[in-house]
Amino acid sequence: MADYTLREMMALCAAHEINNDDIVFCGTGVSLLAAMAAKNINAPECVIFFETGAIDAVLEEIPLSVADSRIMFWTSVNAGLADAFATMQNKFMGQRIVGILGAAQIDIYGNLNTTVIGDYLRPKTRFSGSGGGCDVASFVGRTIIFMKHEKRRFPEKLDYFTSPGWVDGNGGRARLNLPGGGPVAVITDLGVMRFDDNSKKMYLHSYYPGINPDKILDRMGFAVDISRAVELPAPVEAELEILRKRVDPQKLIL
Repeated sequence: MADYTLREMMALCAAHEINNDDIVFCGTGVSLLAAMAAKNINAPECVIFFETGAIDAVLEEIPLSVADSRIMFWTSVNAGLADAFATMQNKFMGQRIVGILGAAQIDIYGNLNTTVIGDYLRPKTRFSGSGGGCDVASFVGRTIIFMKHEKRRFPEKLDYFTSPGWVDGNGGRARLNLPGGGPVAVITDLGVMRFDDNSKKMYLHSYYPGINPDKILDRMGFAVDISRAVELPAPVEAELEILRKRVDPQKLIL
């Protein structure tokens, strides 16, 4: 069995959620690791683009921010913020886009909080807010969400509703006239959660090698179905090699 870190496991799990004909909207950090891993492993024809307007760059080094000049190297298009968000809202292109998001909190329907912890006017912690996350969650064809698996991050009720998941269940998005497809996976440092086709509630789909599903339940503020969960295999050496030596050899994010 290969030696690997949980960050590597998360990145590779997310990479395999990306298809060859996807347009991947991502920020930096683990989400970019995942997008670049997909480009080098299982989805070589996918297109990566950033909110600052760089589309389909040749990413020879991993950028550290969406304003990093490396995201503009040999791009097909260097546009701007307005063009990036217009692409997401285009009814033909938007459904091909997969957005990768993170959050401070997530509820059982995949709704996200990136605004405050505590009361909005007197918060314990104030974050950056939507930062475009609400647009991504509302308009793109599907979203993948990265979370650290801690009980405080999986509350029964969000402290603030920043970005929509499945809202309040099946049909929730349609009632709000949201055109996008909603979240498909929540990838944490313990396993992968998905959403039931009928109820749209989160359930445990798979867990990492050596992780007990009960440990995952203990780190959540609401109960989820674990009866369908299976243990994932460890990453294969060839994929770890690509992640470490081609995607991020300088270990800027790894």
